[in-house]
Order: sequence, then C-alpha cells, then structure tokens
Amino acid sequence: MVMDRSDKKRIVLKVGSNVLTKETDHISRGKIEDIGRQIVVLQDEYEFVIVSSGAIAVAKQFVNLESNGKEINIKQALASIGQPHLMRIFQESFRDLGLLTSQCLLSYSDFEREQSKKNIVNTINVLVANKYIPIINENDTVATDEIQFGDNDKLAALTASLLNAGLLVIATNTDGICTKESVENNTCKTIDEVDDVALLENEIVTSVSTHGTGGMRSKIDAARITQKANIETWIINGLKDNFIVDAIQDKASFTRINSENRIKRIE
Repeated sequence: MVMDRSDKKRIVLKVGSNVLTKETDHISRGKIEDIGRQIVVLQDEYEFVIVSSGAIAVAKQFVNLESNGKEINIKQALASIGQPHLMRIFQESFRDLGLLTSQCLLSYSDFEREQSKKNIVNTINVLVANKYIPIINENDTVATDEIQFGDNDKLAALTASLLNAGLLVIATNTDGICTKESVENNTCKTIDEVDDVALLENEIVTSVSTHGTGGMRSKIDAARITQKANIETWIINGLKDNFIVDAIQDKASFTRINSENRIKRIE
C-alpha cells in the first residue's frame, strides 16, 4: 500500500437509519449515492470516516424473524443479516463514483483498552491514507449498546474523539436541533449555534425516530463528548440532497455546537 499523508481536515460523518431510508422502510441507494457524490466534491480538502446505522433496517426489508421473547436478540440477528447487505450497497454505490470503502466493526469495550484504541487509530489512518473510506458500525452481534440506546451517535462521538477529527457531522431528519416551542407549534426554528451543550437539554422534545433509537438526546450526549475533545459538532438534515456541501458553504440551516477551543477564541 502507498501511504499518502495529507493535511486534509478529517470529518467523521454519522448517518442515521432514518436518513439512509429517507424515512421509508427501505434503504435508499439514492441517498447513499448523494453522500458519495458529496465526498467526491470535497475530497481535495476533506477526508471522511463514516459511522453508519442501517443494518437492521436493511434486514427488515426481506427478513421476518420469529421472536423468542428476547427482542434484543432478534435485533442482533437482524443486524448480522443486514450488515453485509448494507456494506454491499455502500461498496457498489461508492465504487461507481470512484470511491473505495472498507468495513470496521467496533464495540464500546474497544474504546476502553489502550491497545485496542491504538489498533483502531493505526488501521483507520492506513485506510484513509490509501484513499479507502472506513465505514464503521457497532459490532451488534456481540454488543447491544447502540441497538438499545444511541443509533450510533455515541459511537460516532467516541470515534471522532479517538481519531482527533476536525469535525463531527451528525446527519438526522431535521434541520438541526429546533427550539422546543417551535416543535410544539409544528414548526422548526433551528438553534444555529451553541456553546453550552447543557442549554440544549431544555429545548429537546423526547421522541425516538422510526428506525433510529436515539432521538435528539443521544445527539446532545454525543456533542458533549466531542466538545470535551475540542471537536466541533454539526447536526444537519441529511434527508436533503447535498447536505454536507451546503452546510460547509453556509447554504443550509443546521445546529453548530462549538468546540471548547472555539469558545475560548470567541471569548
């Protein structure tokens, strides 16, 4: 392999199930292609690591497993069935755009052991340097944390922190975090920029999306992790086409949660 080190800004992009399905019951190849096209446009200045949900959603398209009373076991089995299909869709869609992909399955225990953390960083650095886009998901066969709670939001935050990324982008199904009052009025007034993550706690409405398991609370928890690691977090409407490019070019409405370093510079 040829190592190609660069000074590109590293973006960890977390894509939730509702974005990948475009809020339907099927994974959208069009949305995956949209993500790939944006990476092509941005690849001279940015390098990407993707944290993707969607394995369970893929499996549900063509599998109906009988329940044995242990719902989490069914979800683990669905994730095991759906993960290779999800990776195949990414691989085929990205390959048509000239992009290379690789799969990385991680568990929370990997972030608790020093040797495991070193291995993750070294492996992903080699992949990115050789123009492969790592696509990360939780190893759902042996771990259940994100199945139960976070739809990979926390996993994305821990990954961004471990890799010392320049930015965490969380793609969801709203224009960022909206004020509680606007949500209750069936409108969405986006909170554009936040320094104090704790202030967002009072604005979120408790709800969980159709396919996802996290809702806005898990995204706020993720932003708290990245802020401590001096990483900025953007919460963006991934249902819209060109959402990453538009956000970078300041053409979209989204929530920016500042890093501690940025807050100090502003002060």
